[in-house]
Amino acid sequence: MITGSDALLQALIGEGVDTIFGYPGGAIMPVYDRLYDYSRELRHILVRHEQGAVHAAQGYARVSGKVGVCLATSGPGATNLITGIADAMIDSTPLVCIVGQVSAALLGTDAFQETDMVGMSMPTTKWNCQVTDARDIAEAVAKAFYIAGTGRPGPVLIDFTKNAQLGEVDFNYQKCNYIRSYQPNPTVEKQEIEAAAAAINAAKKPFALLGQGVVLANAEQEVVSFLEKADIPFGWTILGKSAVSEQHPLNKGMLGMHGNYAPNAKTNECDVLIAMGMRFDDRVTSDVKVYAQQAKIVHLEIDKAEVNKNVHADFPVVGNLKETLPLLVQKINKAKHTEWIQSFAPLQLVENQKVIDKTLHPAAGDITIGEAVATVSDSLQGNAILVTDVGQQQMIALRYFKVNSTRSVVTSGGLGTMGFGLPAAIGAKVAAPKQEVVLFVGDGGIQMTLQELGTIMQDQIGVKIVVLNNSFLGMVRQWQQLFHQRRYSFTPLQSPDYLTLTKAYGIASYRVTKREELQQGIDAMLNSPDAFLLEIKIAPEDNVFPMIPAGAPFDKIRFE
Repeated sequence: MITGSDALLQALIGEGVDTIFGYPGGAIMPVYDRLYDYSRELRHILVRHEQGAVHAAQGYARVSGKVGVCLATSGPGATNLITGIADAMIDSTPLVCIVGQVSAALLGTDAFQETDMVGMSMPTTKWNCQVTDARDIAEAVAKAFYIAGTGRPGPVLIDFTKNAQLGEVDFNYQKCNYIRSYQPNPTVEKQEIEAAAAAINAAKKPFALLGQGVVLANAEQEVVSFLEKADIPFGWTILGKSAVSEQHPLNKGMLGMHGNYAPNAKTNECDVLIAMGMRFDDRVTSDVKVYAQQAKIVHLEIDKAEVNKNVHADFPVVGNLKETLPLLVQKINKAKHTEWIQSFAPLQLVENQKVIDKTLHPAAGDITIGEAVATVSDSLQGNAILVTDVGQQQMIALRYFKVNSTRSVVTSGGLGTMGFGLPAAIGAKVAAPKQEVVLFVGDGGIQMTLQELGTIMQDQIGVKIVVLNNSFLGMVRQWQQLFHQRRYSFTPLQSPDYLTLTKAYGIASYRVTKREELQQGIDAMLNSPDAFLLEIKIAPEDNVFPMIPAGAPFDKIRFE
C-alpha cells in the first residue's frame, strides 16, 4: 500500500516522465513531500510563477515530442496555469497539468484557495478530471497521458484533492491504450484518398501549405516524398516552419499576415491548394471571402472539427498524416511543374527589393530587427533551436532565422501569448541540453515573465536570450503608426537596466547600441557556455513588412 501522492509520482515514472516544472503550495504539499524522495527518477524545475511552469512544459513538449508535465497548488496556483493551458490547447501542445485541490469534504464550501478548476479549465483542455480517491489516481494519469499525446495533441488537467493525495492505495499501474468514447486516429476513407489524388493529378498549378500537424504526426519524411514525387511547391505556417528544410528547393516561404509575398500571392493563383495539418487560421487566410476562391482545396487533417470550419474543403482527407500521406503518394502521379515553380521567382525578387534588402542591409541609421536576427542566425548556421516571444521580434525571427532540423521552432501561435518566450526557452533547453537554444524577445515580452531569470540561475539553464529593445510595445506601436495616425497611446516603454538586472541573477550580459558592436556581442553570447543575455538597441520605429492588414484581402498588402 502506498499513498496517492506516491501513486501519482510512480505513475508519472511509468509514463516515462523525467522532468516536472512546478511550484509548491498547501494543497499540493503531500505530493511535494513525497517528491523529495524521487530526485533520481524525476527532475523538478522550481519556476518563479506557475505561468512559467506551464510555458516551460510547453517548450519541453515541443522540442522533445513528449508530453510536458507541470505541477501547481490549488486556487491562484492553479488559475495561474490557465493562460498556458489555453495556449497549449490552440497550438496542439501535449501537456498533463496536475493541480492540488482542497479535501473532498470541503468541496463547494469556498474553502481557502478552493476554485472550480474542472469547470474553469473545461473550455481550454482536451480532457480534465477530478480525483477525490487515491484508488482513482493510476487510471486518471494513464488516461491523461493517452489523451494528451494521441490524435490531435492537447493539454489535460487533473484536479487532485488533498485527501486523495494522503489516502492509501494498492498500486498497480497500467498504461492506457484504449478509451471506448475516444478515437484519436480516425479511420481513413479510401474514397477520400482517391478523390484527393485525382484532383492533385489533374492540377497544373498545385501549391501545398504545411502546418504543425506535419511535425506532430512525425510525418516530415512522408511530406517530402509527397512533394518531390508530384513536384509541388510549398509554404508553411509559423508553427510548421521546421517541418521541411528551408533549403529545400520547393520551399517558398512563410504564409500569413507577415509572411512572404510569393506564397501568399500564389495561394490566390494556384488551381489546387493542398493543406496539411493546418487549420486555416485567420492570420493565414485574412478575408476568407476572397481566399483561394479559384482553387480546389484538398485538406489533410486529423481533427474532423477543423475541416470546413473556416474554409470549405472540396476534397477532405481525415486521418493521421503519417497514415494518409503514404496512401496518397501511392495514388499520385510523378509530375513536373517547372513553369509554375519558376513563376514564384519574380515575386520573390519584388519582396527582396522592397523589403528584405532594406531590412537586412540598411544603408545607415539604427540597427533593424531583421538585421539583428539575421546576424545571429548567420553565426549559428541553422544549428540551434529558435524560441520567440510574441510581437515584432516573433515575426522577424520566423522570417529570417534559419533552422536545419525538425522540432527546432518554439513560438506561441494561436493565442499569441506575450511572456511565453523566456519560460518556453527554459523548457526547450531542458529537453535538449546539448543544443543551443536562442530566444528572441522584445522589451515588453521579457518583462512579463522576467522572474524566470531566477529559474535559470538556480538550475543553471544555459539559454541565450536576445532582447530586441526598441523602447516600445513594438507590434501595437506599428499598428498605431499605420492605422491610428501615430497616436502612440501607452506603447512607449521604459525598461530596467538589463545588464544590472542580469548581474543580480549571476547571468552574463552584453549591450549593443551600434552596428559595429553587433557581431562582437553575438560572439560573446555564443562563446559563453552558460546562460547569457544580449540586449540589442534597435530602431524605435522599425516595422515588420510585408503586412496584410487584419481581415483585408491579399491585394491590400503593404510593403512599407
